[in-house]
Amino acid sequence: MAAKTVGADLEDQWRDILSVHARTMCEIDRVLHPHGLGASDFEVLDVLASETPRTGDQCRVQDLVGRVHLSQSALSRLIGRLEKEGLVERAVCVEDRRGVWVALTDKGRELHTEVRPLQREVLERMLGAR
Repeated sequence: MAAKTVGADLEDQWRDILSVHARTMCEIDRVLHPHGLGASDFEVLDVLASETPRTGDQCRVQDLVGRVHLSQSALSRLIGRLEKEGLVERAVCVEDRRGVWVALTDKGRELHTEVRPLQREVLERMLGAR
């Protein structure tokens, strides 16, 4: 049997990373589903909670794009769903009418606080003992 090449080792590592990511995202989806959230929903709420620690703080949607694992269009659709559920509010940026601000509502902050330990438990279980 031929020795593995460096390229093959890298491919194996990459596949392992993707596998861990997929399993972890599925598990986060599973534990958050009863709360009406998926992993991507939580990711956006979590980033907003860290970027906007006080009620009334806002974050530009464009700034979220680099922090979450979604395209700009997918992020916009997700924020629209979160807004319909009353978890975030959007506002047009006065300085730049193309820009959009997003903020957690009190309901969004409360839900994030409630489910954050569930997400962290999944991360600990899936990634902690590596």
